[in-house]
Amino acid sequence: MTNLVTIDPSELQQKLDNAVLALESGKVLFFKLPFDLSEDEVQFLTPDIVDPRSKNISYDIRGDSLRGTICEGEKGDILKAMLRRYAHFSRRLVEKMYSHHLTQARTSFRPVEAEGRATSAHKDDTRLHVDAFPANPVSGKRILRVFTNVNPSGKPRVWRIGEPFADVAASFIPTLGAPLPGLARLLKALKITKTLRSPYDHYMLKLHDAMKTDLEYQKAAPKEEVLFPPGSTWIVFTDQVSHAAMSGQHMFEQSFYLPPEALKHPERSPLRILESLLQKKLI
Repeated sequence: MTNLVTIDPSELQQKLDNAVLALESGKVLFFKLPFDLSEDEVQFLTPDIVDPRSKNISYDIRGDSLRGTICEGEKGDILKAMLRRYAHFSRRLVEKMYSHHLTQARTSFRPVEAEGRATSAHKDDTRLHVDAFPANPVSGKRILRVFTNVNPSGKPRVWRIGEPFADVAASFIPTLGAPLPGLARLLKALKITKTLRSPYDHYMLKLHDAMKTDLEYQKAAPKEEVLFPPGSTWIVFTDQVSHAAMSGQHMFEQSFYLPPEALKHPERSPLRILESLLQKKLI
């Protein structure tokens, strides 16, 4: 099982069709592409800058806001500028493939070691899962993410990549109940969700939770271990690719949303696969 497609960054423009097909088929695009830190930014390669109540530091380019850190004043400004720079770095990479269709979401910096972090089963990212957000319904929009390892000690980011989405969905969908009438409006009224949770979001969240809590599945599911070394960048639709972050420290991540109509191969999307399995429209 091979889930990585390696592309020379200088050849991406010439290989756009291949790159898009690989991404939308559930592959991970891998680049030997570093995000170099300045002398002022190297000081942030420590978990001590993270707010104890957070697992990472996040930046939102839409409001130029920084969260999840204890850094303030000039140090906080340098940290914010670093994440803003990564937001532009990742945007330039993915807009070659999807141009103006992208909505840029949060940027994060993760200087905390992923391995051994205590958390609940639903939040345990060392378990195979596909991404779905309880408070942020996407209504069929794709979740496209860019990652870069900046570890100064040569330590890779270790992932496990599981079976194709269609196989995961076929295994779990029969066990997932349909959304209750009126529940989506109640969740929004109680401000548990920011917008109405569509049937698509319901099934994706149920799938995410069922995967993580099924220990037999976690043990027996087909999986491939992949090591992303420092100086590498990778792009993946995390709502489609079953993945688990096993270990690693000091990583950047940028999330984008992409409307389903912007896909070159919409029939390969989780939305279309779930609709085919359930024989009904989900958005």
